[in-house]
Amino acid sequence: MCHIFAGQDPGDYEPETRRLRLNGQSTSIRLERSFWEIIDEIAQSEGVSTPAFISKLHSEVLELRGETRNFTSLLRCACLVRLRQTVPQMHLEAAE
Repeated sequence: MCHIFAGQDPGDYEPETRRLRLNGQSTSIRLERSFWEIIDEIAQSEGVSTPAFISKLHSEVLELRGETRNFTSLLRCACLVRLRQTVPQMHLEAAE
């Protein structure tokens, strides 16, 4: 089992920093490449650019919760939510 996790491509967990604007302010977000790939896919499925998706998510979090303590952690958890939504659907499609 550990070989599955330990043997992954180091490029997948290489950190990548992207610069963007959140609510008009320039900032940077540093995430592992695997998370960026999922965020890019979410944005594409929503029909928006990745910066637009992240900015909208940030605005919605501010509206719902006030300032978030760790927005990058929220982005990682958003990726997990996406995977949890996708994986059960994949199992259903495989069973058909």
